[in-house]
Amino acid sequence: MSATRMLATVQELAGDRYAGRRVGTPGGRAAADWLAARLRELGANVEFDDFPVTGVRELYATPVLQWHSGGRLRQLVHRRDFVEHLASAELPAPRTAPLVRLPSGEGGFRDRWVLAEASDWARACGPAGAQSAAGILTARGSDAEGWMPKMIAGPPVRKVPILALRTEVHRELTEALTGGPVHVTASLPLRQVATEGLNVYARFPGTGRGPRVLLTAHYDGVGDDPAQRLPAAADNASGVAAVLEAARVLSANSLAAPAELSVAFLDAEEAGAWGSAHHAATVPPDTQVLNLDGAAQLHQAASVEAGGPAHALLATLDQAARLTGVPLRAGAMASDNRRYAAAGLAAVGIGMGMPGYQTPAETPDRVQADTLLAAARLLVATVGLLGTA
Repeated sequence: MSATRMLATVQELAGDRYAGRRVGTPGGRAAADWLAARLRELGANVEFDDFPVTGVRELYATPVLQWHSGGRLRQLVHRRDFVEHLASAELPAPRTAPLVRLPSGEGGFRDRWVLAEASDWARACGPAGAQSAAGILTARGSDAEGWMPKMIAGPPVRKVPILALRTEVHRELTEALTGGPVHVTASLPLRQVATEGLNVYARFPGTGRGPRVLLTAHYDGVGDDPAQRLPAAADNASGVAAVLEAARVLSANSLAAPAELSVAFLDAEEAGAWGSAHHAATVPPDTQVLNLDGAAQLHQAASVEAGGPAHALLATLDQAARLTGVPLRAGAMASDNRRYAAAGLAAVGIGMGMPGYQTPAETPDRVQADTLLAAARLLVATVGLLGTA
């Protein structure tokens, strides 16, 4: 088992030519082709499977947000100070209008930006839309490093533009409004697109005797911003690298693997787990699924979530964890494993940390070799125990 090889896989998938690997993009398709080639090198029978995806949020230019108050201009930085709200209507060009605070003062909302607390943005959408407001500004937190992560799937789109300010910036704007008139200029070039996802399936024939086991990891990311890289190294190039290495070890050792070891590298997880939902309905009902989403930094323990008839699979995973020295803890794993579990399959999701999650700081240098090794060894040991049960 090679940490160097896994790190090289992470470095490759986080590279510029894949542009963040968003579903339906040339970069995403190129990543699928690269992974298929690696699986064929291992002797697997590889298939592609296309499926439709709708409602993907796409930024086609960098949003603008600034305000003017008392002779002072405050220009904000996208993804540091503010981000697109996923329920936002499209606003292609910058619009300047006075700012009012919710609840509205004199004059109502027409042709004004509306400042709402984080808990009030949805309540503001109705009157703001009915009165043709310029848009809504609300608040959202940032990560520990001051980034506001990117997402591409969300609630239904409303009739008004909505931008989310970092909590501290929202507070600053609130204070500015108490000192006199404030004029806001903002744009939000955000649209919904329909596209095609592409799953990559690999079957390793004749790899041993035992139950069917499916190893899964999503290879897609949220995609680059128009002027900024989002490498998606932890989420989920790291998980893909560990699954690929585990498949390499298992396919080379027929005594360790079950009769039908399969791998699925899934697309469109970031857009709502479309790839696993598409695949789950076709998987034989006795298949046991191990999904790895994040294998970049193992701190205290790996998070594990079991679903479907997974009691025996979870017990085997626990035994493998004790054999390999990987600590486990129960934790929410809102990933592709849930789609397989919902289809009635025994499914366990495993996560080992995602530093820089869905921000420009999610770079390959933050993926730890020891964590990749721990993840791959855990998968190999679990499959080995299943194969001898």
